Amino acid sequence: MLTIPEGMNVRKKMILLLALSSGFLLAILILSFWLSNDNLRLSAASKNLAPNLQYIFGTDWLGRDMFTRTIKGLRLSLAVGAFASILSVIIATVMGICAATFGKTVDAVISWLIDLFIGMPHLVFMVLICFIAGGGIQGIVLGVSLTHWTGLARVVRSEVLQIKGAEYIQISKSYGKSAWYIATKHILPSIFPQIMIGFLLMFPHVILHEAALTFLGFGLSPQTPAIGIILSEAMNHISTGKWWLVVFPGLLLVLVVKSFDSIGEQLRILMEPASSNE
Repeated sequence: MLTIPEGMNVRKKMILLLALSSGFLLAILILSFWLSNDNLRLSAASKNLAPNLQYIFGTDWLGRDMFTRTIKGLRLSLAVGAFASILSVIIATVMGICAATFGKTVDAVISWLIDLFIGMPHLVFMVLICFIAGGGIQGIVLGVSLTHWTGLARVVRSEVLQIKGAEYIQISKSYGKSAWYIATKHILPSIFPQIMIGFLLMFPHVILHEAALTFLGFGLSPQTPAIGIILSEAMNHISTGKWWLVVFPGLLLVLVVKSFDSIGEQLRILMEPASSNE
């Protein structure tokens, strides 16, 4: 009788979970472009409607469709999160490589910067940066990206320290190759998988902190369909029994965050077959 190895079953479950999470996020993006902006128009005749067949997430106090607002708000959060995460990954990669390759002095300075950023209260630091940058989308992106690079920078530094003594790098140095050539042709390709996993694991934290900043009123106008603004406005109405204004947007935000977290975690495990079979 043939038996399927347990490790193979675990791997299939991980791939299935990865596909489901990716499919959910893709569906959110497709819906965000497919849904019409006409659903966001003010309508006195459909104010404060509870969830029904026509409005599955109900409507708000201005008659706007909450399903459309939530989906388009998630698209904005994903766009801001992607841009901020890319900036943060670039900062982390540059800092990590510099710390590992430019001597003890540079390493000490960058390590001090990492400890400084980690030691400061996260949300307070983001609010401060966002305020100094003048708010808006650019303030949110700067506030989030400048506070999320530290963990990945440590990972990059550690990886570079391990591989910079490799034989092929020493051979490249003996041929007179520049530090820039070695970094771009040898080091970056070797640490690219770790950078991608770091990007995916960073993404959910970035989305949550972007929602926190918009919830606190930084950067975006009240008309913008952003998740933080939707939740902030709903707090003024939830006491009157309009629970759907908070529950559905909050639930979808949690599902999006967990989906990205799941994608990053499953990819991390799948790239380490030995650990996934244990």
